[in-house]
Formats: sequence, C-alpha cells, structure tokens
Amino acid sequence: MEKIAVLLAVYNGREWIDEQLQSILEQKDVELDIHISVDLSTDGSYEYLMDKYSNLKNIFFLPYGTRFGSAGKNFYNLILNVSLENYTHISFADQDDIWNEKKLRVAIDRLNKNNADSYSGNVTAFWSSGRKFIIDKAQPQVKFDFIFEAAGPGCSYVFNKQLAKEFKLFLYNNSHAQTIELHDWALYAFARSRNYKWFIDPQPFMLYRQHDNNQVGANSSLKAWLKRINLVRSSWYRNEIKKILISLGDFNNDIVRLNIARGYFGNILLAANICNLRRRNRDRFMLLLLLITNSF
Repeated sequence: MEKIAVLLAVYNGREWIDEQLQSILEQKDVELDIHISVDLSTDGSYEYLMDKYSNLKNIFFLPYGTRFGSAGKNFYNLILNVSLENYTHISFADQDDIWNEKKLRVAIDRLNKNNADSYSGNVTAFWSSGRKFIIDKAQPQVKFDFIFEAAGPGCSYVFNKQLAKEFKLFLYNNSHAQTIELHDWALYAFARSRNYKWFIDPQPFMLYRQHDNNQVGANSSLKAWLKRINLVRSSWYRNEIKKILISLGDFNNDIVRLNIARGYFGNILLAANICNLRRRNRDRFMLLLLLITNSF
C-alpha cells in the first residue's frame, strides 16, 4: 500500500484545525503520516496541537518558534525539513479545509491510471453562511500556463516521491526559488518545466474553506476580483512571474522570458500568444486586456 506524507502548514489555526486533522486521519485505503509546521502564532496553536495530538504515532511536529510570515514559506520549510525516503507520495494540506475520506485514495488511483507524476483537482469552496460552489481549474493544460498560474489550490496536490525529492533539491540549491510567494505555483512551474506529467481532476474531493484570512482563496466576488486586479496593477503578478523564470534557470523560452522584460512591446508579443499562457478563456481575456492596456 502507498504511504503518503501529508505536509500541514499552520498559523493561528485553532478555530478549524480539528476538522481538518480529523478528515485527514479518516482517509480510506492509504497509509499516511502527518507532518505539521506551526508558524509563530498568537492563539496557542502549537501548544494546543501538541497537547491533543502529540501522542498519535503518525503525527509529527517540526521545531517551533520561527516566524515564516506566509503559507508558502511554511510549506517550503516542510519540504526542506521532512525526510521523504519512507513515502511513495507527498500531499499538501491547509489548516482549515475538510477532506472527503477518499481524497488521497482517488488521487493515487488517478495518478496510476494516467501514468502521471502529480495530481491536483477542483475543490468545493464553502462559507460559514452555507454557500458552496466548485472552483474549476481542470481546463486543458497549455504550453506556458505554468509560468502564469498554478494548477489549482495547493491543498489538492498529491505528487510522487521522485518529483518531491527533485523539488526539494531545487529549493535547497536555489534560495531565490524560496522567494516565490505561492508554493503551489512554484511546484507546478517546476514540474511542468522539467516535463513531469500533471493530471488535473475535474471532480472535487475536498471542501475549501473561505474566510477573510485566505491568502488567495476563491475568486468569487467583486471584492476578491478587485483584490486580484490590484495585485496585478501593483506589479506583484509580473514580479512573481519573473521570480519563477529566474528560478527555473535552464528553462529557456524567448516567447515568455524575453517578452516579460520588454515592457509594452513585450506585452503585445505576449498577447499574440495568449492561448498558450492561461488555461481558462475568462482568464485569457483578462490577461489579454491587462497586456494591451499596459496594466500588467
């Protein structure tokens, strides 16, 4: 049977962490260990988790006391400091979601069936009000989508040990890669640029909790849409793309690398290749608009 290392990043997570952990511990037909890294918190998360879960033989805690400052850096800490040798697969987990009991089993089966190295899937966003909807990230992958977007929420990712070990070495030897803010985007970009096969599942197997503290979350409201537009206009998005291109190093494609550095002329050349940059038509249209108005 496959054995999975679940990497769980926590920051001020007491409110919902029990639901998340319980749903992981109840996974069917897989063997798993949970490795928890708690960012320096103010709500007693570390003490609470140690008191309640440290007696379980398949839950392990990384040393506590460092202020990482973002989920991405906390996940990089997990990847770099958890030994992967005894596992066939690795999975990311957020602190506040709820997993279907077959989430990991389905992911492994999909990987095997499709001869793929990494899995991600659609998720069901949900709110305390009872509202739910599916976040659809399962459009066909295109040539350079990994430079411009992640495969979906990182909490849906499951990937094999070979990819995990190579990504770990990539992070270890490349401190610049650890400045990429979104770990899920960084992993997807690394995997695709190294020709690992990635499968995106249209069927959701987890509830993706939405609240004010989501680092990214669902793009489902005017407020969320404006937040993302402001990130783009502040050059955050373009700067993250540059970080990815620099970090990938030997990935060399003039369509992306050179045109990102050419200002408005480069934007127009990128716009001419828009169908190779994003998977979803709506996202292509928005990026195209930003490129041709020089707002990117």
